[in-house]
Parts: sequence; C-alpha cells; structure tokens
Amino acid sequence: MNRRALLGSLCAAVSVPTLSSCSNGITSLDNQGTSSGGGGSSKGGITIGTANFTENQILGYLYAAVLQNAGVKVKVRPNLGTREIVIPALRAGDIDLLPEYQGALLNYLAPKDTSAEPGAMQNALTLALPSDLQVLPYGIAADSDAFVVTRRTADKYGLSSLADLRKRNGELVIGAAPEVKKRQVGAVGLKEVYGIEFKEFKSLDSDGPLVKGALKKGNVDVANLFTTDTDIKTHNWVVLSDPLNLIPSQHIVPLISNRKADARVRKALARLGSVLTTDQLTELNSQVDNDKRDPEDVANAYARQHGLSKN
Repeated sequence: MNRRALLGSLCAAVSVPTLSSCSNGITSLDNQGTSSGGGGSSKGGITIGTANFTENQILGYLYAAVLQNAGVKVKVRPNLGTREIVIPALRAGDIDLLPEYQGALLNYLAPKDTSAEPGAMQNALTLALPSDLQVLPYGIAADSDAFVVTRRTADKYGLSSLADLRKRNGELVIGAAPEVKKRQVGAVGLKEVYGIEFKEFKSLDSDGPLVKGALKKGNVDVANLFTTDTDIKTHNWVVLSDPLNLIPSQHIVPLISNRKADARVRKALARLGSVLTTDQLTELNSQVDNDKRDPEDVANAYARQHGLSKN
C-alpha cells in the first residue's frame, strides 16, 4: 500500500468541506447531538483499527471493552500504521472506528486551521472531515506531541523552549517517526514557526524504543515523544516549551464511519471518555511499556476496575 498515494486521495476528498457535515457538530461530552450521516447501525459489528504505538493500541482495546459491554460485536486490528494509512482504511471500510487526537487529526485534514480550544477544534473537525466520517464527543484525557532533550543537552546548549533550538541551527539531530519529517507538528512547523533547521532528521519510531534509545545514547539531540510517556519523568528529560503554540490541544476523540455510529456506540464511547483521565492513560502506557504487559489485558483490567465492563 503506497502511503503517499493514499494521502493524496484523502486530501483530494476533503479539500472542499461540505456544509452538511457541520450541521450539528458535537463539541463536548455534555452535548451529544447527532453529527452528519445519522442512521448508522452497529448491528453487524464494528472493526476497530489502531495506529502503530502503544497508547493507541490501548485505546483501541478500551473501545472494544466498552462496546462489547454494550452488546456490540467487535474486532480489533491493532498496529496498522500511521494516520496516512489508517484513515484511508477507515474510508474504504476495512475498519470502522479509530481512536484519534483532536489537534493532530485537524492538522492532517486542514493544516491551515488555527483552532486551538477543544470545542472550536471539534467544530473545525466536523467541517474538515469527509461526509462519510464523523467525530464523537471528545474525552477528558489528552496526549500531545512533545519535543524532548536530555537534561545534559538542555544544560549544555541552554535549551528550555523550542525557540531556543534556533540558536543551534544546523548543529542538532532530531529523531522521530518518518512521517514527522513532513508534518506541521514536526520538522515543517518547527521551521515555519520557529525557524529551526536541524543537522539531520533520523527516521526512527513513534515514541518507541528506537527513538528513546537514540536519545539515551546521544545519537539524537531532540526526540519527538508524547506527553503521556512516563519515561520523560523517569529519565529527567526536558520537554521544550512551545511559546508560539505550534502544538495544538490533543484530547482523545473517536473517529467513526457514519455507517456504524448508532446510539449504542455513542453512549458507550462517551461514557469511557468521561471516565478516562490523562493521568490514568499515562499509567496504562507505563504498564505496557515498562511492565511489559499486554495492551489488551491492561485495557480490559482498567475497564473492569472502573465499571465499564463486566468481562
């Protein structure tokens, strides 16, 4: 599957938003009005896809747990890849539901949109999405991109914010997932917003052992991680502040095909969103990454503990 071709076809499909997709946009858990494309049904079951990093897999299994508890037949297809792969798969009907992140999804669909507040971003997403997809209420939990350096690097170069990196243009190496090289919340935005130019971009993984290992060993100076990663605190790494607000709000939000978005699905996912907090999500990530537990087992245990599932 060619990622660039898929991305091109998606962008062509969403370049002109349809007004019908914003008629009753959902902006929070307190407002569960219907979005466009009502009349969906989960009767035939739902296939949940996830991206290729720990947290998204956990969220996928959490979605599965609460939907199964609501009587919906589910299948999880974890670790499918990046947004450039999973969203076209959603539109093609290979999967029906994805755990997403408000800011990253909006930047993918509408790179020039400047919405920052969660409610405004939810409405902007409703405008930007193709008419066959919709976002359900966003949850309490949030996870943002972070650009991180070791304490040693921070002290050596006097780094505390992204703006400070410009003082070292052409000297530092950044490590991140390959797609970050072409993303606004990545090398593109760092150059446009902050004027930062790196000596080298090393294509590694998404908040995984490769990029974190490279940061520990000094093979990269800056790493793109997620704010819910407990290794940041464990290793006393420094998250560079973002004074020019390059990185948007990233509340967790379900992205679903209209054909499956019935009341039963909406209610189950909204309940999860109203319970799961950022701190809890951080702890779940740690159980998988540090304690080496299975993502599905971690998700199911959380769902049982919080009354979201009886299984």
